[in-house]
Amino acid sequence: MDCIFCKIVNGTIPSSKVYEDADFIAILDINPVSKGHILVLPKKHYVNIMDMDDEVLKKCAIVLKKLCGSLTKALGVSGVNLIQNNGKDAGQIIFHSHFHLIPRRPNDGINIGMEHHRYDEGELEKYADLIKKFV
Repeated sequence: MDCIFCKIVNGTIPSSKVYEDADFIAILDINPVSKGHILVLPKKHYVNIMDMDDEVLKKCAIVLKKLCGSLTKALGVSGVNLIQNNGKDAGQIIFHSHFHLIPRRPNDGINIGMEHHRYDEGELEKYADLIKKFV
């Protein structure tokens, strides 16, 4: 498989590792949004979050919580963005599921930016009903 994250996991490509356990590795992003930006990678190749086993995803939540706490303590930051993109249209570039932990500081000028919109009359319930059919 020609996956850059698989190569990082197996040590073929060097990385600045900040955490590792049996299922995950966490590394510093080489092109950070802010200093201390961490990527959390499952060691097993999953294309996106919908591809991940439920048990692995549960473990992932614990790792993410731990690393968010580590970032706030180590860097003295006031917040952390947790971002995970699924699919090309959502901004996923590397198709090995991964999570971004981005340390935030007051007035850091970083715009994670989501433009909010309103539903038209009756659309809210229509979308809720449609989604509920697949839950």
